[in-house]
Amino acid sequence: MMTQDERWMARYNEVKAFIEENHRNPSKHRIEEHDMLNWLKANRKVMNAGKLKPERMEKFKELQELMEECKRVNQWK
Repeated sequence: MMTQDERWMARYNEVKAFIEENHRNPSKHRIEEHDMLNWLKANRKVMNAGKLKPERMEKFKELQELMEECKRVNQWK
């Protein structure tokens, strides 16, 4: 049985590995990526409400920086 912190870290590692492998963020158009996208959105909402634990806040900010680097670029520019 995993603790909540262990589950959070497992999902964090899964999302981070996905972004590093694919050089993009999870897509809302691909069903298999919905769990990761929902996890990101839920954590962003908790963070914006100021309720994210400090140790998770640090990790999540690192993840957001990585997401910003891999942001989709408009091909028509």
